Order: sequence, then C-alpha cells, then structure tokens
Amino acid sequence: MKMQFADRMADYEEGIFQLLNEKKNEMVKKGRIVYNLSVGTPDFKPSGHIVNALVEAAKKPENFKYSLGDMPELLDAVALRFDKRYGVKGLKHEEITSVYGSQEGIAHIAMSICNPGDIVLVPNPGYPIFAIGPSLAGARLVTYPLTEDNGFLPRLNEIPEDVRRKAKMMIVSYPLNPVCAIAPRSFYEELVAWAEENEIIIIHDNAYSDIIYDGNEGISFLSIPGAKDVGAEFYSLSKSFDLTGARIAFLVGNEELVRNFKTFRSQIDYGIFTPIQYAAIAALTGPDDDVIRQCREYQKRRDALCGGMRKIGWNVPDSKGSMFAWGPIPNYYDSSTEFVIDLMEKTGVICTPGSSFGSLGDRYVRFALTIPVPEIEKAVEAVRQSGIFGK
Repeated sequence: MKMQFADRMADYEEGIFQLLNEKKNEMVKKGRIVYNLSVGTPDFKPSGHIVNALVEAAKKPENFKYSLGDMPELLDAVALRFDKRYGVKGLKHEEITSVYGSQEGIAHIAMSICNPGDIVLVPNPGYPIFAIGPSLAGARLVTYPLTEDNGFLPRLNEIPEDVRRKAKMMIVSYPLNPVCAIAPRSFYEELVAWAEENEIIIIHDNAYSDIIYDGNEGISFLSIPGAKDVGAEFYSLSKSFDLTGARIAFLVGNEELVRNFKTFRSQIDYGIFTPIQYAAIAALTGPDDDVIRQCREYQKRRDALCGGMRKIGWNVPDSKGSMFAWGPIPNYYDSSTEFVIDLMEKTGVICTPGSSFGSLGDRYVRFALTIPVPEIEKAVEAVRQSGIFGK
C-alpha cells in the first residue's frame, strides 16, 4: 500500500537540529571534542522550592486525575507575577489560560482566530513556530523584514497599506529569538496604536524578558496602555525558571481572545497535570533570586562568547537579550548552512544556521549560551586555531 500524506508535509523538512545532532554524534564517535551551542535548552537546575512543590503534589494519588482546567490558585499566581514583575494591575482569571508551553500555544492560536486565507504578519527572521502555527490554520503568511540597521525592529508604517488593511493578526516577540534584539517601551506604544488603527490582533511571545542584559528593562506587552484592547501575550516558565520539560506557559490578555482560545483548546486538552500547576505556583510566587543569578551567568557567557569572538576577528555583537547570540557569517561562504558545517568540521563548535529562521537570516548564525564560561572560552580558542577568520 502506498501511503498518501497531507500536502502540507511538503513544506516541512527534517529539522536542522536533528541533522546537526547526527553530525555531532558522528564526530563524538571519532573522538572529536564538540562544543554544542545549537539547541536552546537551559543547563541550569530549577529552584529547590519549585521541585519540592511538584514532588509533594505528586505524592497525592488524586493529583493524577485529569485536572480539567487551571486551579484558581494558579491564576492568582499569574496575576500576582504580572503585577509584581511587570506592573500589570488587576488581571482577571478570565484573562488568563494555561497552555502546554508557548510553542504549543503559538502553534494553535491562529486556529482560533483565523479563517483560511486570512493574512498573518510574521517576522523574518523569526522563530519557526511563528510561521508554522498560522500555516496550519491555512492562513496566508506575509513576512515583515527585520534588519540590523533598524535594530531588528519592524518598520510598521512601511508594511504596505493593502496588507495592513487585510491583515488579521501579527506575531511579535522581544527579546527576539534568534536575533537577540530588545524593544524599547516606545516601540510597544507605537505598536499598540498602530494595531488599533489597523484593527490587527497582536500576539506577543514573551519568553525571554527575564534574560536581558546591561541593565535594560524586560517588559510585558500588557504593561502598555491599551494593549489588552488589541491582543494578548504568551508568558512561559521554560527559560526563566528552567522548566522546559514541564511544558507550562500562559496566554494572558484580551478576555475575548482568551475565552475563544480556551474554547478551541477544550476540544484537545484536559488540563495541565496538577503537580505541574503546583510547581508553577511555586515559581510564580517564590523569590526571584535564582532567576536574577541565572541572568547574570548568561551575561558572563555572552561576554565570553561575543567578546571572545570579536577578539579573534569575528564581529559577533553583544546579545541584548535571550539565551542566544546572533552573529554574521564571513562573506566568502555562500550560505549559513555551508558555514555551520565547515565550522563544525574544523572546530567542533556547533551553532544553528540563520536560514532556519527565515530568508533574511541566511547571512547569520545563532549560538545558544548553554555551556559554562570555561567551555565557551575553549570553543573560541578552537575557532581561533582553525584559521577561519584569518583568511
């Protein structure tokens, strides 16, 4: 029997991370030293009070049933977090819902908003799920360019008027993975006014506002007056609290958007595992000491990587936020994939080709700051010894 699959599968290639992992395993088998800076999985441990909350909840057999929704205590904890951390006052339970990580939430949100053919604006470069989610809903993707000369911020008024008038939804995210740019409050103020004028729903992915450098402010989209009138924000516990495998995040914002999304998800979801909810409550209401300490360590790693690469002739600018760095490839390589493979073979340093994040990323690579400073220094030295930047 010949298997017949959905036409959309032609749009999905084997993930670059899988290809890089296979190459890494081949090198390890040959006894090569590798420095894996490709996958953004934190190497820090979650705080003890979070782990203890999960363990204690998991000791109770009744907590293994379907949760069927968010505990009121969890919704209170999210509201408290947004109040204390971002100055967003008075969030109601009806303005909050959990999701199985922001990746899952972004994958599905367009299904609750868009009809086939509706225009969704997505960043180029941008995290892949920003485009994949709307495409699953049959939306028409229109990319907005992000370029270094504008700090990787969109020029909103340069989006063609006919596109603005037809667009239904726009996905925005700062600090932005992969380009490591941040957005000032003035940009969000402009965005809210622009969305109101053009009647475009804004979905903001706020995964990295607790990993931001040089004294800059990590803000919430919802802290901008009028933001709840035009959109909502995904807030994840994965990177701030090292809970990536727990898969817990929230959609917070416009009550109608949240209610509509909850109705959609009720068809596929039986609620977050109750012990995970207790862990999330502990994270959201507990001290931020480990969050702050972790951010400082990420900044040391950023300094070691970006500053170290610049010293050997590779002009990698300092990341402004997120657990990544974003650097240009030499002009004598035809593509970021070609460069990544050559770098890997000559140095053992593994990073991600920028083409994985859109056509405008192809002259860049992304590094994940997921190994300690001494290992980063060894990686920099391996690049120096390779002579790649001595050409």
